[in-house]
Amino acid sequence: MDTLDPMVFLAVLQEMMGPLLWLLIAVSVLGTGSCLFVLWREGGLDSRRLIRSELIGVVGGFAALALMAWVTVSGFTDAGGPVDWLLIGIIWGMGLVGTTILAYAIQGLIRLARPPVWE
Repeated sequence: MDTLDPMVFLAVLQEMMGPLLWLLIAVSVLGTGSCLFVLWREGGLDSRRLIRSELIGVVGGFAALALMAWVTVSGFTDAGGPVDWLLIGIIWGMGLVGTTILAYAIQGLIRLARPPVWE
């Protein structure tokens, strides 16, 4: 393979994950869009919500590793070299970031859906 073709990567991911790939892409796009909407609507970050989202994100990182092990039908004892461990770290990090963004968006949308409390 002389060049990196994105369609080859898409075909491999489609073969490995099946319809789950498209579900994950849809959740990613909707979560990112929702997070941007919440940030725009509120005019900035809410620090308490961000901390809660980061804690939820840690769990999401481990969930991404579990999904990886399930999709590839392999375990962490099958990791052979440094590149495998680097990929495991990248997958955990992407799961952490994605889940943090999604959790922040969901919490923000719930807050925006509630009627304001006037004191």
